[in-house]
Amino acid sequence: MQTITADILKKVIHQRPQNSFKGTFGKVLIVGGNPNMGGAAIMAGSAAVHAGAGLVTIATARENLTAVHSVIPEAMFVDYHDAPQFISLIKGVDVIVLGPGLGNDPTAEKVIQTVFANVASNQTLIIDGSAITLVAQSAALKDAVPTNAHVIYTPHQMEWQRLSGIPISEQNNTHRNQQAQQSLNATVILKKHHSEIYFLNGEIRKLMVGGPAMATGGMGDTLTGILAAFIAQFDASFEDRIQAAVFTHSKIADELAEAKYVVLPTDIISHLQSFMKRNCG
Repeated sequence: MQTITADILKKVIHQRPQNSFKGTFGKVLIVGGNPNMGGAAIMAGSAAVHAGAGLVTIATARENLTAVHSVIPEAMFVDYHDAPQFISLIKGVDVIVLGPGLGNDPTAEKVIQTVFANVASNQTLIIDGSAITLVAQSAALKDAVPTNAHVIYTPHQMEWQRLSGIPISEQNNTHRNQQAQQSLNATVILKKHHSEIYFLNGEIRKLMVGGPAMATGGMGDTLTGILAAFIAQFDASFEDRIQAAVFTHSKIADELAEAKYVVLPTDIISHLQSFMKRNCG
């Protein structure tokens, strides 16, 4: 297992070409946010915008429309109950984030089924939050996870326990984690103190930055937004883009924690642009 270092940033983050437009930097779709948890999808979408994705759309409950436009005027909105528009958007983006604040009810299951049925082989699908729980609980959903796309799971330790069957107390066994990850045929970012990334090529990477100041709601949603933006816009290897996104998220938090007792997800989002400028190759 190798440690992720700051060197990964300059390998991935580059100066933007002069001859470019918003489509140059990728299209991201955030799918989540039921009427009670719209903030999760908004934070993921905001992180994707601030991390440089060219076009970001949030597919969420119609109750979140005003909040989305108020907090992220740069992002577009679609009601995930509007099936024709929703399906059209799924097919037209580079990266899909599925699950932040989506909930665990029949509506959430239907949204997940719609995404799974329409993902293409050239897309990346990041399965996060509520979507992980629902996939873990439903054999039908687990069987429906697309096998033709680049799939990433981003579980915290309890979600990993549900998905893999490995108790939290035994998740320090990297070999066992890797066996479970490979059975999913997906990359797994196991979020914990010193998060670990399990890649399909057999490589494992460990994050040594980040700390207790990050232990607050919405932190994982922010990570998925950064991850989506890095995958959508940069041209480094798939593995390097993932490592750079994970490192960026926690490194910003560490820098802010020098002066803050608690680092909020929105704090990290507001520092993404300057951090990326300082660390581009």
